[in-house]
Amino acid sequence: MKGKLYLIPSFIGSEKSEEIFPEINKRIISEIKYFIVEEERSARRFLKKMVPEIVINNLQFSILNEHTKLNEIADYLNPCEKYSVGLISEAGVPCVADPGSQIVKLAHEKNIDVVPLIGPSSLLLALMASGFNGQNFAFNGYLPVQRNERTRMLKIYEKRSFSENQTQLFIETPYRNRQLLEDILNTCEPGTFLSIACDLTLPTQFIKTQNIREWKIKLPDIHKRPAIFGLKKD
Repeated sequence: MKGKLYLIPSFIGSEKSEEIFPEINKRIISEIKYFIVEEERSARRFLKKMVPEIVINNLQFSILNEHTKLNEIADYLNPCEKYSVGLISEAGVPCVADPGSQIVKLAHEKNIDVVPLIGPSSLLLALMASGFNGQNFAFNGYLPVQRNERTRMLKIYEKRSFSENQTQLFIETPYRNRQLLEDILNTCEPGTFLSIACDLTLPTQFIKTQNIREWKIKLPDIHKRPAIFGLKKD
């Protein structure tokens, strides 16, 4: 029987597995011997946390990250001739703000069943809690590092959120959160709403939506804290 490609979500914080994932995730993980991962060490930790009795040394790992070349992944799904393969996200769900879409595309080309498993998505959690339009939204990934380009894109997103009634979501490397927040406050109009959701699913979780004018009164300390930012101009 041909194997399947399972898309396996991971933690977005240091949660207890039984509070986040359904039991079927653990059962499926315990039956898989071949995994495609972004970083082997963190994948090993995740698997051991999900299935404590798993024997890590019996597993095989293929690496897929920003350094992996497209021609290197051609053989990653070969085990599916007989066995299932698991694609593990570094955080959250695979293929959403995370590598993996090329593997999924390859699976479809090879007529391998693709099975997404249930797990946390920081993007959807942030959108759910923002109070913004959840029927028309865009995830824009990381903003440009150069400040002039970053502010230019912020103006574009702000305008688009109004003209298309479209929620704009984006992220930043946690150690650059302060710089991004400063640029948002200095670029966007006072009445534009900004939603900040950081440390999602953790005890330190912080979620708040208010307009730029209100944010300028008091800013949260989100330095080095994983965060999702949302913009919406009414």
